Amino acid sequence: MILIGLLHHRKSPYKIRKAYAFAAVAKAEGTELLYFSPKNVNFETKKINGYIYKNGNWVQISSRFPDVIYNAGSPEVLKRSYNIIKRLKKEIPFTTHSIGNKLIVYNRLFKDGEFSKYLIPSQIMYFQRQIIYYLNLYRKVVIKPVNGHKGHGIIFIEKDKEKYIVRILSEKMTLSYNALLRFLKYNIKDEVCLIQKYIKCKTKSGNSYDFRLHTQKNEKGEWVITAIYPRIGPAGSIVSNISSGGSTIYIEPFLKQEFGENHFNIKSYLEHFSIQLAKKMDKIQLKNYNESIDELGIDVGLDESNKIWIYEINWRPGCPPAFYLELDVVKNMINYAVYLALNNVKKEGS
Repeated sequence: MILIGLLHHRKSPYKIRKAYAFAAVAKAEGTELLYFSPKNVNFETKKINGYIYKNGNWVQISSRFPDVIYNAGSPEVLKRSYNIIKRLKKEIPFTTHSIGNKLIVYNRLFKDGEFSKYLIPSQIMYFQRQIIYYLNLYRKVVIKPVNGHKGHGIIFIEKDKEKYIVRILSEKMTLSYNALLRFLKYNIKDEVCLIQKYIKCKTKSGNSYDFRLHTQKNEKGEWVITAIYPRIGPAGSIVSNISSGGSTIYIEPFLKQEFGENHFNIKSYLEHFSIQLAKKMDKIQLKNYNESIDELGIDVGLDESNKIWIYEINWRPGCPPAFYLELDVVKNMINYAVYLALNNVKKEGS
């Protein structure tokens, strides 16, 4: 029986909500799941002190090394165990690998060229006056932390004659040139940020929105679409992340409402784009690091000409917040892990 390792920074699975879903789906698919943390790995004995789910409870056991590993913990915390994880990767295939932060992803796609036309014009902000150049160029810009997530820290700025309109979430203020520089100095401080051209992506009622394109690899190692759904920001907000007060609905009624007779073409456009971009990111990762990616959450917007713009690409997007898709996400992960384990065995035996 294939043993799938669920690597997490927490010692115990009891407080990890998704651990049960992973264990249940693993059993249903004819495999076993071992939950463990890096410090419980013994390379000398080739044993891991971890947990399996048995008879309704997590049972602590001493286990052999798993055939494949899904790294589910916090990347920041797992960095403390870098040497252990690096050594595990030499012996066992991992399903998931980091693709880097916003700037790294942007630079990879820009250098590759195929998807560069979908990248929003962006620049690292080294000093506040760069924003004035971008505002003179585009009139509306967005500032976002390179390592930010869930829409936190995003600032919208619009030039209006000699004044500057600034928005953070639903807060709005009008500042002079000098006041803007003081505001930026206080709010950004030492954080590395990107300046981007603002892409207008709003519903007919004026709410900001974007699309999450959730893609995964399946039991054949092929990219499939798990979900595509809109994320709609609250009135007056510049971000649509659900964690910042946004909401979502099913894709079909949203597209029919916003695009009318063109809804089918827009849906097909998003579906095709999500698979092609996932394949491209996978190829870039393989070329640069000899690693494969198993899952991506691609955030995109549509401008007033219905052109796609890439906002962000997440390598660990989590489960869609609605639509009862948690088990679909986990099932794809488990099935891909099995594929990876079997494929690795074939390579070793050849």
